[in-house]
Amino acid sequence: MMASAAPLTVVGGVITTGFAVTGVLAFPAAFGVVGVVLAVFAAGYVAMSRHLPHSGAFYAYVAHGLSRGVGVGAAWVSLVSYNLLQTALYGLVGSATAPLLSDAAGVELPWWVSALAAWALVAVLGVLRIDLNGKVLGYLLLGEVAVICVYDVAFLTHPAHGLDYSMLSPARLTGPGVGAVLALAVLGYTGFETATVLSEEARSPRRTIPAATYGSILVIGVLYGGSAWAMAAATGSDQIVQASTEQGPNLPFTLAATQLGDTAATLGRVLFATSILAAMISFHGTTSRYVFALGREHVLPGRFGATSRTGAPRAASLAQSALGLTVILVWAVGGWDPVVTLFYVAGTSGSLGVIVLLLVVAVAVVGYFAVDRRGETAWHTVVAPVLSVVALGVVLWLVLANFAGLIGVPESSPLRWGIPLAYLLVGLAGCGYGLVLKATRPQVYAAIGRGARAGLPVTPVPFGQLRPNGPFTSGGGFDRGPFDGGSGAVLLPGEVRVDTVTE
Repeated sequence: MMASAAPLTVVGGVITTGFAVTGVLAFPAAFGVVGVVLAVFAAGYVAMSRHLPHSGAFYAYVAHGLSRGVGVGAAWVSLVSYNLLQTALYGLVGSATAPLLSDAAGVELPWWVSALAAWALVAVLGVLRIDLNGKVLGYLLLGEVAVICVYDVAFLTHPAHGLDYSMLSPARLTGPGVGAVLALAVLGYTGFETATVLSEEARSPRRTIPAATYGSILVIGVLYGGSAWAMAAATGSDQIVQASTEQGPNLPFTLAATQLGDTAATLGRVLFATSILAAMISFHGTTSRYVFALGREHVLPGRFGATSRTGAPRAASLAQSALGLTVILVWAVGGWDPVVTLFYVAGTSGSLGVIVLLLVVAVAVVGYFAVDRRGETAWHTVVAPVLSVVALGVVLWLVLANFAGLIGVPESSPLRWGIPLAYLLVGLAGCGYGLVLKATRPQVYAAIGRGARAGLPVTPVPFGQLRPNGPFTSGGGFDRGPFDGGSGAVLLPGEVRVDTVTE
């Protein structure tokens, strides 16, 4: 989850760019406030995960808490959001590797060369064993957090003009630009919610999912809020906006070179590049699981519900890789700025989609527990979800009101309302498609959001085992999954055979 958040990517890319674009000093306070809001949201979110383990968490929760049709709409918004977040990172990787290549070999390659190399590695890892990805992300994460902590201690103990404690006050979150700052703070937390996506694969989900979710929120809030404050201390709070504008993502490493030496700065730059790579791997996996979940239930073509011998969602992963390659090639041929027009605009646009999803899921949690609390407390089923609906609604309103400033365009720009409108249309189109499924494919509609438990009666089947002819076989000689349609899907750990589907 923290790997999705990509510590050095946020510190070097999101926070510095945020200071430069918004000119607002409230980032330390924003991370704290957003962290509290997300912790309250997580109370109901995690409670729901205990009853609905599913690879497409947002999609499944909305389907069960509101309706299956709205769940499809949420799934489509999820796919757009996470694809934007993943592909945005290809625009930053060139900026991250350029100083390293220049220092090491004295060469300056086009950004897309590094992007293609990163793409190839992510594509390969995407079809390998899931635990391999976890090990790679874990080692990179430990290195990033260690470097950030060393940097922060150095910056805070050697401030340019003393420490500005007012940057930590929520009172800073007023006036123009506050919505943009909140959206960027949410972008920094993106990834905390992905623990539930792994609930079908976790060994002890009732214990590990809450620990991972709350733990990531706490660590992100302290780490990012502290880093924003520390960089402002090192430059002086009155100079942090100018310094961020001039140096961009290179700012923390320039400060580290001054206070800790070139070796510390170089190590940070290396980990900055690997941080972007780690985020790519993590978002690739998350998005592939969403596609897999939709394919398994035949909301998308059934081939996307297939897994390889390693257990990875093969077709979904390959589709993600194809999209990433297309984006890199289009930006390279178009000659567009990869940092501003791809990383920043696409990344912040993806953040808007995540905020919308969090709000809809919070409403779905209220709906899910409205009739039956299922043994959960009132805090988890009513109080926290209602509070998070109100808080996230305020955050979304502030973000929309300041969206032009968030993406750095004038109020007259078509992007100012075009991007929010696109999300609305995508969500409505998904809901409409859900209604089409209800009318034309009622069995598929009935299985929406049910995942591995799509119906009864069920017969346990060992992981990855093909099953002899049975219901829903499509001429291939094997019934490999619910509504297989000849897709060749196999079971994930813990999945069961589905013989019938009921409402």
